[in-house]
Amino acid sequence: MADNKKLNRRTFLKLAGLAVSTIAARELMPSNEKLLAPMRREMVDAAGRPRRPWWVRTVDEPTVEINWDNVQRFDARENVQGNGFIKYVGQEEYDRLQRVNSEKQKEGILNNKPGYSLKDWALNAAQGDTATRSFLGHRRALTPSERGVDKWVGQPDEAARILRAAMRHFGAATIGFVELNDKTRKLIYSYDPDGKELAFENVEQAYETDTKRAIPFTARWVIVYTVQMSTETLKRAPTAIAEQTTILAYSRALDVQNKTQEFIRGLGYQCLGESSTNALGISPALGIMAGLGELSRHNRLITPEYGPMVRVFKMITDLPVSTDKPINAGIMEFCKHCKKCAESCPAAALSFEDEPTWNTQGGWNNPGHKAYFENSIKCKTYMLETAGTNCGICFSVCPFAKKNKTWISQWAKAGISVAPFVDGMLRSLDDGFSYGAQKDPEEWWWLDLPEYGIDTEQSVQDD
Repeated sequence: MADNKKLNRRTFLKLAGLAVSTIAARELMPSNEKLLAPMRREMVDAAGRPRRPWWVRTVDEPTVEINWDNVQRFDARENVQGNGFIKYVGQEEYDRLQRVNSEKQKEGILNNKPGYSLKDWALNAAQGDTATRSFLGHRRALTPSERGVDKWVGQPDEAARILRAAMRHFGAATIGFVELNDKTRKLIYSYDPDGKELAFENVEQAYETDTKRAIPFTARWVIVYTVQMSTETLKRAPTAIAEQTTILAYSRALDVQNKTQEFIRGLGYQCLGESSTNALGISPALGIMAGLGELSRHNRLITPEYGPMVRVFKMITDLPVSTDKPINAGIMEFCKHCKKCAESCPAAALSFEDEPTWNTQGGWNNPGHKAYFENSIKCKTYMLETAGTNCGICFSVCPFAKKNKTWISQWAKAGISVAPFVDGMLRSLDDGFSYGAQKDPEEWWWLDLPEYGIDTEQSVQDD
């Protein structure tokens, strides 16, 4: 796709008309009801699930192929983003990269480099977590027994609905639920990033020691949720401005976790959270099983509502809730043909293969599923040695990382779901209007962005 040129308006309208006529002719649109669906907003269902775009289909198996017999619980200490990076590159190389990283930051400040100036780094530093994470929660809310009443009891649908309502109010973008069984329990880490074992035990109450975090087998439900990132801000990757929108998402997610743990405690149940950043379990995998999105070429979650512009988090509870199924919105199929993230990756860390593979790139990948596995060493090295920040270019250039207000964007995304031959058209439209282009970081300081820099008018129900 590297030879794509910008499209003029006439060509764009021709392609748009082709998209509409092609998709409308499909047998998957049997009535005018689906034509009218994007214009209508409805209430949530009994479990609190908002109505999603008609082209997002629930399926029994996710679009990523899984061999559960080969899936093992992953040791989070192997992740490149944590201390595992030292294991892969060695202490000497790690120390060198840290020095280079520090020098890059100072150089950007001294040269007043847009995106790396003192004001940019000050903004970055301001987004750090101001609260603490806890596996067991801070346990400040009064329990029903402390109030002298019985715990809350309701049907699983009702429990899911009130959790969704509360968590959306706390700041979560989308929420899904997965039941833990012999298969999905493998998506919970064997060891957390800090080295503590995560052990499932026949106990009533979760507990934590110096070496272990115990999860009761009765805590059978995973709450998976996303927090939006600012598309406009991440378009400035890889700068300090772009990095801070990622940090802000983690900070906001921590607030969601703390409040959700207290809410569930107040109902009379347990809620176990991430004890540190990216702890407890494999976020993209749980997000896929919860139906929040599909796996993609950059080996992360892409959602129908917000594309890849989210971070994914999880908690475990013993509150029985209605669970969700995986989805097929044509996203993984689209990724097979697009390759825009791989073309744009400055570290050459992403796969150009036409099809996903069972073959992993290193110990930081978990085997047992077919994916476009990334070379995380190249990615991390680039961020430390070249950028001085994290990156995120692969997120920001994705054709799904767009606002979804226009009818053509909806028809194009619907097209990839029901008519895969339209995939190239969406990529062409994206290139033609330079949607994937990175933006001037200095310009960001002059923008009038909404709260958190996200599109606050864009709801999960906007389709």
